[in-house]
Amino acid sequence: MPAAGETRNASNRAAGRPPEPALKRILVIGGTQFIGKLLIRELLKMGREVYLLHRSSRHPFGKRVHNLVADRNDAAAVRKAVGAIRFDAVYDNAYDWERGTTGAQVEASAQIFDGKIARYIFMSSVAAYGDGLNHHEGDALAPDDHPHSYARNKAMSERALFRMHQRTGFPIVTFRPPFVYGPGNPYYREAFFWDRFRAERAVILPSEGHRLMQFVYVKDLVELAIRVLDHRNTVGHAFNAANPRAITQHELILDLARTAGLKEPRVISIPREFIHRAGGQVVGAKLYFGDYYDVPAITEIITKAQRMLTFKPTDFGEGLRVTYREYLKDRNYPKPDFTFEDELIHRFSLLAHTIRTA
Repeated sequence: MPAAGETRNASNRAAGRPPEPALKRILVIGGTQFIGKLLIRELLKMGREVYLLHRSSRHPFGKRVHNLVADRNDAAAVRKAVGAIRFDAVYDNAYDWERGTTGAQVEASAQIFDGKIARYIFMSSVAAYGDGLNHHEGDALAPDDHPHSYARNKAMSERALFRMHQRTGFPIVTFRPPFVYGPGNPYYREAFFWDRFRAERAVILPSEGHRLMQFVYVKDLVELAIRVLDHRNTVGHAFNAANPRAITQHELILDLARTAGLKEPRVISIPREFIHRAGGQVVGAKLYFGDYYDVPAITEIITKAQRMLTFKPTDFGEGLRVTYREYLKDRNYPKPDFTFEDELIHRFSLLAHTIRTA
């Protein structure tokens, strides 16, 4: 039986397309969570030889994936774990949310592979722009003194990697996704709202819900990340990867409700300042709008990915339907605690009553 690559090359020859390169040996830095987990599964389907570098001695992929143990923030440990293994490409997906992963740490790891690989694909973020709407890839990234460490670290990492490209031809490609959604999302985001709809509860809308949000389906992002492996013209480029249209927070609630079969969700609009004064947090114990979902808007234009990578984003409604079906099958989140929301809604109703009767 012919190998998968031979079958694809036969099809390519018949269609007049150039043959694909030989199967590649791929290193994935950080592959046990959301994006990386799907990436590894897709690479295995393609017949690629996959190595995973992370901090654990175990992973969920079985014997087909080689395990390398190291802290990605420790370049010496990464170098030791890699040893004499030669890779054709590296995916750098890992970010240490507890300590941060700085630009210097990303650069130090990347230098291990300088001159030895055909692609280094770095998963950045729309946060690298710092703030603002409708960003193109050529826009300035967040400055080194940006107040938010995640934005600062992603921007500094990209600058370091592109400096390497300018100096040595380092084969960097970066992606800047906004909110990533889809089956297996480890962050309490879509499920936050679906839990409340299923409990027949109202959801809280910060202020009037006008803040813009932009999304990308995890399968679309992984498909793009794989596509640049063999795309020669992508080296040295950054790509925005998102749905073309941003939506408001209120529109998001309505879309999530429709996905769950709810035509008219109960929504209580509470001023953001009131929420924060009452102890509401964008991440942590006192969530009111999903995990890190209520943040200042940063949006981007995706025409470059559409043009160079023939990017065709999945319809948001369709992506949510697939995600919801998986949510119903396997809800791995802790049992929701509505205590803070009940307290917040009660306090706000008392305030609103006082204002009406004053």
